Amino acid sequence: RCKNLSVSFWNSYWMLPSDVCGMNCFWEAAFRYDYVKTHPSEKMHLAVVACGERLEETVTMLRSAIIFSIKPLHFHIFAEDQLHESFKDILEEFPHEGKVNYTLYPITFPSESAAEWKKLFKPCASQRLFLPLILKNVDSLLYVDTDILFLRPVDDIWSFLGKFNSTQIAAMAPEHEEPRIGWYNRFARHPYYGVTGINSGVMLMNMTRIRRKYFKNDMTPVRLQWGEILMPLLKKYKLNITWGDQDLLNIMFFHNPESLYVFPCQWNYRPDHCIYGSNCKAAEEEGIFILHGNRGVYHNDKQPTFRAVYEAIKNYSFGDDLVLSLLQPLEQELQKTTHTYCGRVYRVFIKQLTKSIRDLYARRSKG
Repeated sequence: RCKNLSVSFWNSYWMLPSDVCGMNCFWEAAFRYDYVKTHPSEKMHLAVVACGERLEETVTMLRSAIIFSIKPLHFHIFAEDQLHESFKDILEEFPHEGKVNYTLYPITFPSESAAEWKKLFKPCASQRLFLPLILKNVDSLLYVDTDILFLRPVDDIWSFLGKFNSTQIAAMAPEHEEPRIGWYNRFARHPYYGVTGINSGVMLMNMTRIRRKYFKNDMTPVRLQWGEILMPLLKKYKLNITWGDQDLLNIMFFHNPESLYVFPCQWNYRPDHCIYGSNCKAAEEEGIFILHGNRGVYHNDKQPTFRAVYEAIKNYSFGDDLVLSLLQPLEQELQKTTHTYCGRVYRVFIKQLTKSIRDLYARRSKG
């Protein structure tokens, strides 16, 4: 039932190497992280789920991924049927910025429980739980929410796959750095990972390992595989969860903490990291790597610092000078936000972006 659409884009002055290893070699690799290290031209797979009014936001996220990334990208876009033609039209108009493929999929849930999954939290949000079961031929995947912006190459977060130990199957960032403002540790009525829980807006997955793993749980002494555990979890906790699929992931990794790799907060930087004062020390030191504009902050005036970054990337035209057309106008807008807590630390919003632009031009100058 899936409509498979693919298109490639090539940059005349920034040509990327083609795949050097076929699918047979791919599946014979003993560990995914070894393959990433030894096959630099391997595609990176990125998934997103878009419903309702999320078309523009999703396209802006995809643009940010394309601008800086080095290795080829394959986008897996799960969207409502009425959005497919719009996605296709926009993506086919993207200029030649690297090598990009995409596949469009319908929103699908298990038929016997589709109604329950559809109404869980936001429309379509729980689709992400079924990605390991739908994308059976994808070994590793980076899932992101539509309100994500990449301020450095996707390659860099993809490289965390190489840091997984033998038991780790996924990577996410903490929900909060400061327990005093944490949601899970103050209000949750279910188990959650670690001290403050985890945020699933940026989720890196070794899907081969996910499909093979048997998960400990509090429903049966028998360990269950991914496809077996989702519905029982929903039935047990559906009256106690607030954030839908993210809560289910917290419950799952509470019982299987050895399976999670936790990456620092600058890989999933949200308004909570600055609206009450800066509490992501890693971002203060190195800048923001991935910006997550939850709470709708890209589209209202509550957090103008976040909105300024979103508008700058949305309005940037591929091929224009990144310093003159993106970085300098953005810094001018950010300087107008210093009356807010996030605006007071606006330099963390452009610190890594500046480095990413410099590195991109350095790569281009080397041919």
